[in-house]
Amino acid sequence: MPELPEVEVVRAGLAPAVTGSVFRSVQVLDTRSLKRHDARRGDFVGLLEGATVLEIKRRGKFLWMPLAHAEGLGNGDALVVHLGMSGQVLLRETDAPDDRHLRVRLVTEMPDGKPVDVRFVDQRIFGSMAVDRLVEGIGGLVPAQAAHIAADPLEADFDDDAFVTALRKRRTGIKRALLDQGLISGIGNIYADESLWRARLHYDRPTDALTAAKARELLGHVRDVLGQALAEGGTSFDAQYVNVNGQAGYFEHSLNAYGRQGEACARCGATLRRESFMNRGSHFCPICQRMPRTRSAK
Repeated sequence: MPELPEVEVVRAGLAPAVTGSVFRSVQVLDTRSLKRHDARRGDFVGLLEGATVLEIKRRGKFLWMPLAHAEGLGNGDALVVHLGMSGQVLLRETDAPDDRHLRVRLVTEMPDGKPVDVRFVDQRIFGSMAVDRLVEGIGGLVPAQAAHIAADPLEADFDDDAFVTALRKRRTGIKRALLDQGLISGIGNIYADESLWRARLHYDRPTDALTAAKARELLGHVRDVLGQALAEGGTSFDAQYVNVNGQAGYFEHSLNAYGRQGEACARCGATLRRESFMNRGSHFCPICQRMPRTRSAK
């Protein structure tokens, strides 16, 4: 599933093309990709056609584009995109052949008058597009359907002290906490495993057994992992995770834990393991990331 770096790569690629652009026409080829759109607020196509994109923003795994209409109707709305498991947002020439699994096409007129297709492609149809209202949230206006999402660690508004305090009050395993989008957003299975490997923490270590110093160290590793993945275009194990031009990232080659079960740990040489965890897997080193004997943090 695309995580923060992959979504940010898409946001950065879209921004120059869509900021200030106008949606001239919208074509929905598969209504299943509108499952998060509340039709009671209005017709998806009608709410978008003629709207100007003011900017493109991201929080965690959500992308959204605040909109403005010349007539004022619909101002305060945003086009919200969630990539789900396999969603892609691609920029194409308007006469380019349809992409396989194309679900929604938005013909956009850029500020210089050039038309470009913004295409939502989704093989598994777990992703979605929706027009949603903006509400007051952390750091400003956010889509209502993303209001429950916490700030992510790359945002300027992220509160390190509040995160450390909340994390240590939890009574759960550290990886479960990292995957909790209400506590910290944007981290999925891949980057949780990588951050925990760097921090030398077992994935099931109790959060209330962490010292404040260790929690801060872990947060630093989370930021380092996300930053490196972002610089390398994200992680692309297959053709599903690509940027707006259809190009894959290469952070896969920098992974130290995720997907490396059976290989030697790059730090100590022990054989990396994979264990079942929340209907997925956790990858870790049994030597570097041993579970401590005591639960109590000093």
